[in-house]
Amino acid sequence: MRACSLGFGFLVVLVQAACAGGGTADSGGLGADAPLAGDPGVDAPSAAPCTVLFGLPNEKTGLTDAQCRPVCDCEGRRFEPPRYDDAWIAALEARVLVTPMEAPTEDPYEHPDAHVPQVDKVCGVLPDAGTPGGYRLRTYDDAASAEADGAKVSHEGACGLCSTLADLVVYMRHPDLTDPVRACGMLGISQGDDAMMACLRDLGFTEPCATIWFFNTKHTQARCMKDCMALFDKPYHDENGDLNACLLCDEVESGPVFKSVAGRTRRNTGLPSSMCRPCQEVLAVVHEYP
Repeated sequence: MRACSLGFGFLVVLVQAACAGGGTADSGGLGADAPLAGDPGVDAPSAAPCTVLFGLPNEKTGLTDAQCRPVCDCEGRRFEPPRYDDAWIAALEARVLVTPMEAPTEDPYEHPDAHVPQVDKVCGVLPDAGTPGGYRLRTYDDAASAEADGAKVSHEGACGLCSTLADLVVYMRHPDLTDPVRACGMLGISQGDDAMMACLRDLGFTEPCATIWFFNTKHTQARCMKDCMALFDKPYHDENGDLNACLLCDEVESGPVFKSVAGRTRRNTGLPSSMCRPCQEVLAVVHEYP
């Protein structure tokens, strides 16, 4: 198997498409022994600027396949994640977090200065030999430190409440979480907080991860309700590719605390979604863990 290294800066540097190894022949991903760019018969990555967004557009996205696609091939880097099929997801679900997370009991948005994203860190999955399928989550200064400790980088930034492999599976299963989470928020308005939490749990989130999604949704409702109600049935993106005013408000008002507490997001995890993101912000990582 070819060794693939990850480069990290303030924004994550993308790696060659062959680092998306492990995809099966029918998955759309490159296999672990796929040829690297530069090998005979393989085109080099494009040197063109990154103008196409990274994502998996659907009918709610508001962008075409020409504007957003699940591939980054620009500025000398190429990344195309494999399609995570049922067998791959089942293998992740079988893993056991040795040190479970605890759900927060207080709203972290009440103390935003205490929750600043650590984008210069990485979160690693470290195998635990004492438990069959066991693993631990550990925050490292960089990818080299994680690899030296025997860990596999899972996302950019410090580990948080949604960094577990169980929560990673939820992100894999739901390419569009914007609409179902918003539906949970509306359920909370009509039926109360318990109904909202039950709705988030039903999406598959662990209790700690569901809790930060709950606080995030409540905070966005308080700060962005006017824009979000006006754009409730509108596309996620404007025609020029920008997020609509509701989602942009959520990004600005609720995003930093969420990223700090949750740890895992789609873009720092290398997963395309119906909300499209600039390639420069996407971590090129494939979720294969020893």
